[in-house]
Amino acid sequence: MFPLPITWSAPLLEAVALVFYVLLAGSVTVDILLKKNDVPRALGWIGLVWLTPIFGGLLYYLFGINRVTRRAVKMRWLDARKGGPGAACPDTAEHIALLCAASGRITGEPLAAGNAMRVLDSGDEAYGVMLDEIRGAKNCIALTSYIFRNDAAGRQFADTLIEAAQRGVKVRVLLDGIGAGYFFIPILHRMRAGGVLCERFLHTWLPWRMPFLNMRNHRKVLVVDGRVAFTGGMNIGAENSRRLSGADAITDTHFRLEGPVVRVIMDAFARDWTFTTEEVLDDHCWWPPLAPVGDVFARGVRSGPDADIYKSEMILGAALSLARKRIRIVTPYFLPDPRLQFAIAQAGIRGVEVQIVIPTKTDQIVMDWAMRGHLRFFRHIKACIIATPKPFDHSKLCTVDGEWSWIGSSNWDARSLRLNFELDVECVNRDFTARLDAIIDDKIARGTRIEPEALASERMWWRLRNAAARLLMPYL
Repeated sequence: MFPLPITWSAPLLEAVALVFYVLLAGSVTVDILLKKNDVPRALGWIGLVWLTPIFGGLLYYLFGINRVTRRAVKMRWLDARKGGPGAACPDTAEHIALLCAASGRITGEPLAAGNAMRVLDSGDEAYGVMLDEIRGAKNCIALTSYIFRNDAAGRQFADTLIEAAQRGVKVRVLLDGIGAGYFFIPILHRMRAGGVLCERFLHTWLPWRMPFLNMRNHRKVLVVDGRVAFTGGMNIGAENSRRLSGADAITDTHFRLEGPVVRVIMDAFARDWTFTTEEVLDDHCWWPPLAPVGDVFARGVRSGPDADIYKSEMILGAALSLARKRIRIVTPYFLPDPRLQFAIAQAGIRGVEVQIVIPTKTDQIVMDWAMRGHLRFFRHIKACIIATPKPFDHSKLCTVDGEWSWIGSSNWDARSLRLNFELDVECVNRDFTARLDAIIDDKIARGTRIEPEALASERMWWRLRNAAARLLMPYL
């Protein structure tokens, strides 16, 4: 006797679909309840998966799951593997010392003395200095970039790296799996053909690893011979050079660093490289002894959707809470979450002068709409918001009371602070902070003030468009 075949009638199909829908939505709901600590976001995901069968679960799988934490924990052994400089105590105001202490507890990294910082203005200055260091490399080069264009600037970097590899220098290049191009990256193949070891971070064609697509390596790092580092907000592309792109070239600020802090920057690259390739960079050339060379106290700060999550956000929140006179924020994208927005409001209530410098227009029109929609809610916050004119300013700077500063790759938005892997540097030095404040002064002098009240009285359809775009802020 053979079992009778199942007749897939319409009621039976409906019953199977219903069971599948309930099991899928229920399992996703359990995952949300156990893993999401943000109540509004958790409620939003639960509503989505129950109200949009199958599609809601697929969206959660692609954008709602953080799977890097489990794998990143395995990298902690690097903490003890490469010894760094001991903690240092700068001669600074009491509240700045408290801020440094808080940052130390958050990061577990020491504030190192003896660092030298050079400010580099956009690609025309930074690219030349970076290429000279690559040409002078004797042992090893580590480079990571979110964007690496196949244009005049990108090809110059690629060819210079190839020349270094061909003369025996160990070269490792790590590009983001999305920012550098997902389907085809000519610059990657150019470097590989020239003998450069070049890989993509979190790039995958496997469906079960697709949640990684929402997580980006936004770090911009170049370390030469383990002694000289470059970091900041600048990618590699002709759009950052006036010489190559004309007057509309992107304005940006990058930094050359020497001293003990270079070890932490190199450590950030080494973790990303080992995570991607399983190759451990343990040769001496990557980790030379680093003597003091300057008078800036500095601390490298890694952040990302792994064991380092919330680190940058907590430090910036502490800076807002401890500032006494003035805090200045320069960022291309400004979409702070409610916690940072509350800290900004509290700083203004305490009488702290809060200055926020953003571009009049960014390079992403949806981001422009979302920022305008968000700034409408600053009507009752005592902050001066200044918009700089064209060209687009991609700089990322923050200073507190003329003594403390923050530089690096992070924007003031949820993507940078929650989803991206970022690298920033906390600096304590009056002269260095004064140089940054002079740069900010120039930006403010060229800008115009944005009045949130004016945004709130724009045409209705503009406000609706901006408000709708603002709903995307966790992923912009």
